[in-house]
Amino acid sequence: MSAFGRRQGLGSAGGGRPAFGVARPMHGPGPNSGSTTRPDPDSPAPGGGSQFPPLSALEGAIAAPGTAADAMQRLAERQAASIDPTPARGEGFEASIHRIKEQVLPRLLERVDPEAAATLGKDELAEEFRPIIGEVLAELKLTLNRREQFALEKVLVDELLGLGPLEELLADADITDIMVNGPEQTYVERKGRLELASIRFRDEEHLFQVAQRIVNSVGRRVDQTTPLADARLKDGSRVNVIVPPLSLRGTAISIRKFSAKPITLDMMANGGSMSEDMATLLKIAGASRFNIVISGGTGSGKTTMLNALSKMIDPGERVLTIEDAAELRLQQPHWLPLETRPANLEGQGEISIRDLVKNALRMRPDRIILGEIRGSECFDLLAAMNTGHDGSMCTLHSNSPREALARMENMVMMSDIKVPKEAISRQIADSVDMVVQVKRLRDGSRRVTNITEVIGMEGPVIVTQELFAFEYLDEGTDGKIIGEYRSSGLRPYTLDKAKQFGFDKALLEACL
Repeated sequence: MSAFGRRQGLGSAGGGRPAFGVARPMHGPGPNSGSTTRPDPDSPAPGGGSQFPPLSALEGAIAAPGTAADAMQRLAERQAASIDPTPARGEGFEASIHRIKEQVLPRLLERVDPEAAATLGKDELAEEFRPIIGEVLAELKLTLNRREQFALEKVLVDELLGLGPLEELLADADITDIMVNGPEQTYVERKGRLELASIRFRDEEHLFQVAQRIVNSVGRRVDQTTPLADARLKDGSRVNVIVPPLSLRGTAISIRKFSAKPITLDMMANGGSMSEDMATLLKIAGASRFNIVISGGTGSGKTTMLNALSKMIDPGERVLTIEDAAELRLQQPHWLPLETRPANLEGQGEISIRDLVKNALRMRPDRIILGEIRGSECFDLLAAMNTGHDGSMCTLHSNSPREALARMENMVMMSDIKVPKEAISRQIADSVDMVVQVKRLRDGSRRVTNITEVIGMEGPVIVTQELFAFEYLDEGTDGKIIGEYRSSGLRPYTLDKAKQFGFDKALLEACL
């Protein structure tokens, strides 16, 4: 079977025409034939030619996994595959409970005071609901066993106090991302792979109410006049909401969940995200107050890396974090998170990241950490790195360390400060010590693919030096990427900075 679930081979079930590029057997007698005359071209010999194997042997060889014909066949099957954007929900236990919920909920709301219910916790509300649910089920002539009753109580409580169908996805520790594409379709990410979830919302109004409940909890709003919103859940998970008319398939909710257990660099090394020497280098970089830029794509693990690096910060340092939607969970006692504020209905009162960076410089910080830089605030962060705030960190979207530096140049040029490009490049070269590139590979794994030092300037160009890189080798039979982390064997340029903290020998051993 191929990767797309179809039988490998050239011909169809009816013995169709071979795929492009398949040679037909040349003339020649079969193994038991005494004739030397050339047969009819349209009726090849049963045993194939004397110089070439029979066609059946060619079919098996060309369709073997890893060959060009196999790759082309899989591409053709992917192109021909039908896509159903709204698959039907299964008829399992959960589906039956949701059907009963739709019948019970309207009658339950007639007997409950919503304001009084909002003051109770989930456990207290479940106790209050239990006899009322029994009455409603008796009216509807529905008989449930004990397991079904508990499941129904949980679903109803989640509907009134929680986030409705999203609650069961948020409780699943294996899920890292939740993507709601309208009331009929929800995808989740498990172990780096996307899969369709079984949940559905009643209708668009139900989904919109859940979205409003999320953003209202952090003092923000979402409606037709403000159809975009960033928010967070109580556990720190990041949420983005976009509603019609911008979203054409209904309200869309994207939730990035974070692990309740703090992730360390050692855990990442043991999980294969980096090598032991790379983990040692990053530990020293965090402890020795290197200015670090973490670069990567969406969902590649930039925030996770930043949280892991924060573990190496001295507990006696004052750390300020600045984000659009607070999602960083630093592992330090003296940590103050700051969050931006969007404009109100009149377009007034907006507080941007750049405003917070300027204000943070007056708050006696030892380090300033930006969750993500997108624009002119890059200039203020570089200024902070150069004015006694060594050890500052940030994340940005980029495909490689070289592109990350180029993006920083472009972001500074986006500001209203008129600075020559060479001066901007020199400011970046003087401020940034290290660029850590993280990437989510196609098998779903997240790896540190490059650790690069910024050395200085050579003419108008920023000079860098790569210390570690991940090299792709092969792909396993289970689809997992096989590779190795290789050191360049170069002497670190930041060795003198590490020497001030007593880590020069350890840094040299890790890199060599």
